[in-house]
Amino acid sequence: MKIVYTDGKNVSFIELCEMLDDNLNEIVGGEKQREQYIQYNTLEDIDDVVLIYDDEVPVACASFKFYDEYTAEVKRVFVRKEYRGKGISKQLMSELEKRAKNKGFLKLILETGAPLIEAMALYKKMNYKVIENFGQYKDMQDSICMQKYI
Repeated sequence: MKIVYTDGKNVSFIELCEMLDDNLNEIVGGEKQREQYIQYNTLEDIDDVVLIYDDEVPVACASFKFYDEYTAEVKRVFVRKEYRGKGISKQLMSELEKRAKNKGFLKLILETGAPLIEAMALYKKMNYKVIENFGQYKDMQDSICMQKYI
């Protein structure tokens, strides 16, 4: 496995994000169910991406973007189905946390949802704590927001 740091314009990252969207549609019952969230998952403001490759195949991604002076928001975390259960997501998040810390951030925040059982399990295992919904997610009842000091 090879770890690569890049940005939101990376072709492998874009490809994995498309797979992530397909996976989310599967979980929640279609794109219509995710309409209100799609606008917050664009790649324009993402400058920090961690990719994991198996040889030349991109298998996992995670990213963060600036939220405030001390906080970065985790975005677009995904591991291909056939690579799940191998500890890749934990390695991915550890690398992302390290990258954010090296850039001077003190805290990571994220938004997920109750139907995303695997994601919730990962974040809890990595010591993220549930917080009050922030920003654009404040009034979204299906959202679950979390944070971790790094």
